[in-house]
Amino acid sequence: MPLEDYALGDFSGGGYTRPVYRRGSGPAVIVIHEVPGLHPLVVDFADRLVAAGMTVFLPSLFGTPGKPATKGYALQTIILNICIRREFNVWKDGKSSPIVDWLRALARHAHEQCGGPGVGAIGMCFTGGFALAMMTEPSVVAPVLSQPSMPALGGGKGSIDASPAEIACARRRFEAEDLTLLGLRYRSDKLVPDARFERLRAEFGDRFEAIELDDADARPDTGLAPHSVLTIHLPDSGPGKAAEVRTIAFFRQRLGL
Repeated sequence: MPLEDYALGDFSGGGYTRPVYRRGSGPAVIVIHEVPGLHPLVVDFADRLVAAGMTVFLPSLFGTPGKPATKGYALQTIILNICIRREFNVWKDGKSSPIVDWLRALARHAHEQCGGPGVGAIGMCFTGGFALAMMTEPSVVAPVLSQPSMPALGGGKGSIDASPAEIACARRRFEAEDLTLLGLRYRSDKLVPDARFERLRAEFGDRFEAIELDDADARPDTGLAPHSVLTIHLPDSGPGKAAEVRTIAFFRQRLGL
């Protein structure tokens, strides 16, 4: 069963309290789940991080932990949870979600608990941009944006869900600490338009490493257009699987493993 090997506890910080699942040993990685929630394929990815020598923190921000992802479940989550909750910024460019304050606090806690040079963070889909905004927390040293899909408006013009101050902080840290940002997407994904990745290239130059996949690289039997790089559309081999291998290697390198 998903999550049965994980310890569960509530974490409070930044004005919010949320459940967090934890497993593993070694330096910490915060895996921020995609829509519709902390579904089994997100947990599978987290399990592979654990096997690679990391402690994984899995916050549950919306949805039902362990429930499989379906189209109906995703739609229900979007309508009933995300769009009407104030801790998320759905529409606006140049602004991160308030829940990021909680994630920064979780990163500090995870670093204190697990040690090492810092903490990795990965956002997916709706939460894809959160790891960039988390860079204002000094403990975060390995940010990954997987199919970053917010804000919903302005994607074709390069909108991203981080403030100018957060972007400037990340840029300074990338240079001063010799850090990089990893981004993943399918080229055909309308939720992650070309302009969003071009914006990240413009902001961070060669500090931004982009992995961009073709539709043929996705797992073919999902019934969904290619989107979820590391979960639903992750294949067993080829460039799609290589994207996951690179992501895990990125965390291991930055976290001193």
